[in-house]
Amino acid sequence: MNLRFLAILLFLVAPPAPAAGTRLKDLVSIEGVRDNQLVGYGLVVGLNGTGDKVQTVFSTQSLTNLLARMGVQINPTLILVKNIAAVLVTANLPPFAQPGTRIDITVAAIGDASNLQGGILILTPLKGADGQVYAAGQGSVVTAGFVAKRSGAGGGGASQTVNHPTAGRIPDGAIIEKLAPSIAPEGRIKLQLRLADFTNAGRVSIAINQKFGSEGIQPARAENSALVSVDVPPAYKGKGVEFLGELENLMIETDRPARIVVNERTGTIVMGKDVRIAPVAILQGNLTVEIQTTLNVSQPGPLSKGQTTVTPDVSVTAKEEKARNVVLKQGASVEELVRALTAIGSTARDIIAILQNLKASGALEAELEVI
Repeated sequence: MNLRFLAILLFLVAPPAPAAGTRLKDLVSIEGVRDNQLVGYGLVVGLNGTGDKVQTVFSTQSLTNLLARMGVQINPTLILVKNIAAVLVTANLPPFAQPGTRIDITVAAIGDASNLQGGILILTPLKGADGQVYAAGQGSVVTAGFVAKRSGAGGGGASQTVNHPTAGRIPDGAIIEKLAPSIAPEGRIKLQLRLADFTNAGRVSIAINQKFGSEGIQPARAENSALVSVDVPPAYKGKGVEFLGELENLMIETDRPARIVVNERTGTIVMGKDVRIAPVAILQGNLTVEIQTTLNVSQPGPLSKGQTTVTPDVSVTAKEEKARNVVLKQGASVEELVRALTAIGSTARDIIAILQNLKASGALEAELEVI
């Protein structure tokens, strides 16, 4: 059996630690308090001959415009440089980000540049979805890959590329120029569950009411499976930040859905401890049928009038392994399922097929998700 697969299963079937609950801040996000995505177009200069080629015309046009703003007039058709690359710059603007603070940015080539290693991003405005500039980026590009070249005889050579040298990051490469469009929570706060669930929404509402409620006053109400509305208590009027600080640290006993996640490409299976199996018998075996054809050539003797002929010799063999079976009783858990399947020598691929068949037969009391 695949060792990685076995290690994952052993970890999952280990005795669970006593439940201590989950912080509310790990379950929900606050409506209006969110990141905003920024994007910009810029130039990376200082490349060692690995920039855009002649057919990428927009990089030379951008260089011409940049030089024109600096008082240098030049015809873009007369430019032939290999040390610049046109790039797209992206960043996430945190909520309530203040002007003057720095954020990381990501740079990616959009032309046919082969390597951004050692390049410097020229001042690039970063805009939000509303078209306004919220930050400006500039700095040295750090790539996670590189291209190693080795020259050979006669001018030939070989190269080796590691990771993706056409994309990189600039840590603290952008300075925020404008306040992020965030909404300060006041009066009523809306909590959005990251994973919609009616049980968890009800438990969040109950926990908040037990902590901040009073006689006749229930500040929290579950609107649906993904939204809980909370009215700021009178004692915290004008102290929304302090209220949110206490709210985020509430411990909630969460309910997890019974789910099995299967990745058929890698043979990875992740199962929760609450997966149950209905009474079922599993029979597994392999049948191999092999058909071989051998062509025999009949060659006539010298000076004879015979003709060369080809006669096929067909042989058929069949091999069937002894069937392996396992029986699961009523209310069998995932631990019993894993132990039973590994006991009969099933591989990760076999277990994936078995789980799919169990789901199709209605014996698997869990959601099966294939990614």
